[in-house]
Amino acid sequence: QVQLVESGGGLVQAGGSLRLSCAPSRSSFSSGLMGWYRQTPGQQRDLVATITSRGTANYADSVKGRFTISRDNAKNTVYLQMNSLKPEDTAIYYCKVVTGPYVSWGQGTQVTVSS
Repeated sequence: QVQLVESGGGLVQAGGSLRLSCAPSRSSFSSGLMGWYRQTPGQQRDLVATITSRGTANYADSVKGRFTISRDNAKNTVYLQMNSLKPEDTAIYYCKVVTGPYVSWGQGTQVTVSS
């Protein structure tokens, strides 16, 4: 497994934007599927978006048209651009990276959207 470092969370007003980043703490093999998930207290961790190594993206219906996932394969980094944020987007966001047979999770970054 690879330790992942997330950044970019914070507090924003409804309608605002944030950009999350997730990268390995040290050099690692190229990643396969990369993605973002989110979790609120007492709830399961839900998929937000994933992106394959070739750039094919998949989104949860609730974020389609507002969030964009991207990756920089040279940096082994995945991003989540979040626009038109809503209070219901408030959650801890986790990145997930698949490298060969290994699955790694980030430590989570809090996103809070105020109304």
